[in-house]
Amino acid sequence: MRKYLGVGASLVATVALVAACGSDDPEPAESAEPAATQEQTGGGDAEGAELVVWSDAERNEAIADAAAAFEADTGATVTVVQKNFEDLRADFLAQVPTGEGPDITVGAHDWLGEFVESGVVDTIDLGERAADFEQVTLDALTYDGQLYALPYAQETVALIQNVDLVGEETPETWDELITMAEDAGFAERPIVFYTNGTEGDMYTSYAFQTSFGAPVFVQDEDGSYTSEVGLGGDAGLAYAQWLYDNGQAGTGYFTDTVDYDIGNELFATGESPFIVQGPWTIPTYQDAGVDVAVGPVPSAGGETASPFVGVQGFYLSAQSDNALLANEFLANYMSTDEAQQALYEADPRIPALTAVAEEVADDPVIAGFLSSAQNGVPMPNIPEMGAVWEFWNPVQIALIKGEDPQDVWPTMVSNIESAIAD
Repeated sequence: MRKYLGVGASLVATVALVAACGSDDPEPAESAEPAATQEQTGGGDAEGAELVVWSDAERNEAIADAAAAFEADTGATVTVVQKNFEDLRADFLAQVPTGEGPDITVGAHDWLGEFVESGVVDTIDLGERAADFEQVTLDALTYDGQLYALPYAQETVALIQNVDLVGEETPETWDELITMAEDAGFAERPIVFYTNGTEGDMYTSYAFQTSFGAPVFVQDEDGSYTSEVGLGGDAGLAYAQWLYDNGQAGTGYFTDTVDYDIGNELFATGESPFIVQGPWTIPTYQDAGVDVAVGPVPSAGGETASPFVGVQGFYLSAQSDNALLANEFLANYMSTDEAQQALYEADPRIPALTAVAEEVADDPVIAGFLSSAQNGVPMPNIPEMGAVWEFWNPVQIALIKGEDPQDVWPTMVSNIESAIAD
């Protein structure tokens, strides 16, 4: 299971990881002449070159298997250093500028803005292979129009429903959801609306906001996020009004009492037929005997409901002595169907590679989350996102508790814009 971890944090599985290697990290090897294609590096042309890859425990074996094939083809050596996931970001930022970091590291896509601004990552070239990946995963790892990492996994929230209470058909709109719940006898609590208790949680409910046409930041045509705040105007106010109308001053569907454990219990015990949550909650519901169906989040505002999508990838160090060789390893070995399947089996998040994602989507639950992700957008990877959460989350609670949307929402937008300008 996983929970919302707070400002700027990645939504990653809460799992036990093997301790970091720390000062035992290998020193970078002297580089041989790198190569850009498999033909150039094949036959031992990279003999003597070394790549160092930082990984966490889950992905270690899958990377090592791909590395074995790469070593056999090129004559290079790949050293996989196992570290705690929570240490990777800070260690990469600290060690790359000194030349002591790895050539490649596993990481979350929302690290990208800080990595680029700090000058610790380089662009990568997937060539024609890029077309084989889910577009949202490429967008997530794109900054100012440049791709900086190889995506391998994605995850998002979706609408989860109790089949025994409301059937398997996923509602397409908010009004359809309410009707289905009322017809099943759940007029008072048609949906478990997660707010992280009194803290607020706009991450989980973001799809409803985007269905009103109010993104947190505006995206360029190439998918890159700009620093232009998209929360203002009539669209943002319409979403704020919707929260208000379904809070204590309106229908009462939304409260500030639903934290992670309470929300899961309400759904697992049949107190409500719908919840918006992530795949990490499914084992809890299934262990409670709930037959679940999963599908895209329904639209409340008339436009597509686009949830945040979190993406995991492999970053290339800006200080790699073997940058072309490292790109070759990512583009032609870690991007294969076999490697992506192995990564999925090691840590079952939806693969970034479309063919592998569709293969594992034989499971209808995974298929539902994939459908939701295909409607989604990456959580912003720009540094400005760090200025959003402290104003955005509390406004959700304020609106649910009955404060005036025309007052609190524009104030929030102004505060975010001022924080970014500073």
